[in-house]
Amino acid sequence: MKVLTGSQMAELDRVAIEAIGMPSLVLMENAGRSVFQVIQERIPDFAQKKIAIVCGKGNNGGDGLVVARHLINHGAMVDVFVLSTLAKLSDEAETNATILHRSDEVIHCITDKDQLSQMASALSQADLIVDAIFGTGFTGEVRGLAAQVIELINLSPAQVLSIDIPSGVESDTGKAPGPAVMADLTITLALPKVGLLFYPGRGYVGELFIGDVGYPRSLIQNFESPFALVDESGIREKLPERRPDGHKGDFGRVLVIAGSRGMTGAATLTAQAALRAGAGLVYLAFPESLSSVIETKLTEIVKLPLPDSNGALTVHSLSALEQVLDNKTVVAIGPGLSQSAQITKLLNALLPTLKIPIVLDADGINNLKSVSVLKKKRMKAPLVLTPHAGELARLLGKTREEIESNRLEIAQRTATELEAALVLKGAPTVTAWPDGRVFINSTGHSGLATGGSGDVLTGLIAGLIAQGMEASKAAVAGVYLHGRIADELKKKFGERGLIASDLIRHLPGILKEFEC
Repeated sequence: MKVLTGSQMAELDRVAIEAIGMPSLVLMENAGRSVFQVIQERIPDFAQKKIAIVCGKGNNGGDGLVVARHLINHGAMVDVFVLSTLAKLSDEAETNATILHRSDEVIHCITDKDQLSQMASALSQADLIVDAIFGTGFTGEVRGLAAQVIELINLSPAQVLSIDIPSGVESDTGKAPGPAVMADLTITLALPKVGLLFYPGRGYVGELFIGDVGYPRSLIQNFESPFALVDESGIREKLPERRPDGHKGDFGRVLVIAGSRGMTGAATLTAQAALRAGAGLVYLAFPESLSSVIETKLTEIVKLPLPDSNGALTVHSLSALEQVLDNKTVVAIGPGLSQSAQITKLLNALLPTLKIPIVLDADGINNLKSVSVLKKKRMKAPLVLTPHAGELARLLGKTREEIESNRLEIAQRTATELEAALVLKGAPTVTAWPDGRVFINSTGHSGLATGGSGDVLTGLIAGLIAQGMEASKAAVAGVYLHGRIADELKKKFGERGLIASDLIRHLPGILKEFEC
């Protein structure tokens, strides 16, 4: 599903009005009716509820006035508040205010703090509050009267519904530098907005619904946006089919280069995840001094011990690695490798020579002192990087805070510059493609913030690539499936007790759902 910024939403409205010929009043009516229909479905006894609708002076407020009319027409007890004089409303909002006024409905205009007492009483006694103060065009910090009103809304025990986006949240970033409405549900119009999916904005949204404003299907289909929300339907289309007469060689050979003393768990989790993802054969290249541990941990994996020093690979492991690369389909590098000058030299020598897809994670990224070795002119293979914000910050010479404050743009720019798929792990995880497209994941929760979870993701992505998926598509699918497993496990275990090996054990069950 496409995801829009605030400016893209404004452009979509403009095209609908000017090129398609849809009057803006029709769009507003459709939006308000769509919100009303959700209220009907979610609150079947709404006519017995006390409802307060708080409107700003723009078109978001106009949407709220339409909602008020439909609620009143269906017998609801509604108090309508507008944070403006009627003369200062947008044209469409003023039209809907006039309709209410001529229908003998009262609109309370609140223009200064001395008038807040009446509103405060209504909000404190309301069962439902509809927030229609600011729409997707809002940026910056809410101040003055609107800030006081938002604080009153948040103090109320009522259920809160926001139209399009909780007021105070920026639609392009999810930032909320000032007070913002804490909604129980948000009905966004036409398509999701970026700010609804990224924290802190995501924390204000509650349940998210998509409201239909009646745009022609062709308009939505043809409207270009580089951003998309990943859902189940998109993953079903991407997963590779398995030939009924296939043998293990048909489903790919994964080479995992991972592990060091004290970090054998990372290596084994990655290898097991690749195998559970459906790869035909998985090989683990690891420091040979760890053989006794690895042999105990793994049964189905082909073990490839390499020369090492003090339990870690060195640049002297290169020639042995080159010998085991023959006939492999994909290579996953990094989990538990440890960090040293020797491993940096090894990676700098190895990466530019590889001709098969690479999934680079953890210490595979940490040992690179800059992005220079990853520049496409020196790489001969499709590349997937799977850093968290700290790892990407070190690679790019930025701070973690810089990455977290602008995850979407930085992921997009880095993937384009490196001509690689970049999986920026976090809440939510975003996967950027070399062509500038960015996929925002819709699954997962804080239970994935546990040691080894990223190693499982690396193996899962590599296993999908081994079966024939393009590297970029495998990155998107792997992230979605990884989070989907966590979502299923949450139903049974909650979030706190999830560990990485749980993900591997339950991966086959999730994949089975996609085979039906």
